[in-house]
Amino acid sequence: MVDDRPSSFTRYAVRALPGGLVLLRFEGLRHDLPEGYLRRTAHLPAFWVREGVPLEVEVRRYERWAGRLPARPSRFCNPSEPRQGVAQRFAALAGLPHLTERQVAWVRDKTAMKDRFRQLGLRTARYARVRSARDVERFAGRYGWPVVLKPVDSFACVDTHRLTGPGAPAGLDFGARRWMVEEHLGGTEWEVCGLIHAGEVLDAWPSAMPCRPLDIVDGAMNANISVGSGEGPPVDLRALLQRVVTGMGIDHGYAHMEFFVVGGEVYAGEIGVRLAGCEIPANHGHAYGFDVFGATLDVYLGRRPVLDYRERRCAGDLLLPLPRSGTVRRITPREELLRIPGVIDAVLKVGVGEPVAARRASHNASGYVHVAGASIGEVESRMRKVLDVFTIEVAPA
Repeated sequence: MVDDRPSSFTRYAVRALPGGLVLLRFEGLRHDLPEGYLRRTAHLPAFWVREGVPLEVEVRRYERWAGRLPARPSRFCNPSEPRQGVAQRFAALAGLPHLTERQVAWVRDKTAMKDRFRQLGLRTARYARVRSARDVERFAGRYGWPVVLKPVDSFACVDTHRLTGPGAPAGLDFGARRWMVEEHLGGTEWEVCGLIHAGEVLDAWPSAMPCRPLDIVDGAMNANISVGSGEGPPVDLRALLQRVVTGMGIDHGYAHMEFFVVGGEVYAGEIGVRLAGCEIPANHGHAYGFDVFGATLDVYLGRRPVLDYRERRCAGDLLLPLPRSGTVRRITPREELLRIPGVIDAVLKVGVGEPVAARRASHNASGYVHVAGASIGEVESRMRKVLDVFTIEVAPA
């Protein structure tokens, strides 16, 4: 399993597969793996891919290394969005289950993705590849402002901007990456996740977003709410996901898709074939009362999971603010957060005296809480009460 940052899923897999998990790590990302996490996973075999060395060379080195293990890995899981290309190529060279180069383009390159959506008969926002601010202005001249400008391989809204008029954001270099522009859609933005086994979408779980991702990176409440109460969008979500999964030839895994409902019509946004970001998968477990991470491991291990739901409610993750980089002076204790009505779990990622680095990304946070309730509205109201209580002081570096 690719391990490029600690996550709830990787921690679950470490516990669930103590003798059957091998970690694939990348030397260039060592700084993303905290020393404490490295110590806690030191008992597991981990292969480090060296930076600047041809991948074919590293796979040959991996083959020799894996030959000394008690059992050679036969399954593969990549939970990482930014590592999709290199991770799937590594798996292909190593003879492990993988996405093809074409499939990686469909789930990673947003223009190729939207091309494929349209080939499958789905509506999308109008879009175009661009190489200059002038290209953006020509697009807006045809379809109107505002528009959304983003790298074709962005994730978590990193380097994604809503533009309301001519002029590129400060510091943007069109020559450094491949860019696209698309029209800004109104309506309601939703998310849907699902598990895939043998090409079949086993079920689909909708999520509501109190605030849109582009508003989140500008300071709006950062939350997702899994809707197990039946309040979801008037869309056959399983059929929607199945159309995309079949059209992209996806055999197994976890799919996360964003879409818009505008005037009763569905517009496909983006899809990822990997676990959803933030704590969205855990939300589904809390909303439906089942072991979502165990079910996810099953599909990556080639097993059909039993989706035994024991709950039907709404449950969401609220990411706690991280206002700026510096040193934490004060932060609301976990115990105080757990006393707030509806809060069923709380995790603080930072503590007093620790250095922190804030960034403009939808996963920027000092921690998170899980909040449950009978409806979307009740969960959102309880989340706002959490924000009223939570405080964090960060002294400038």
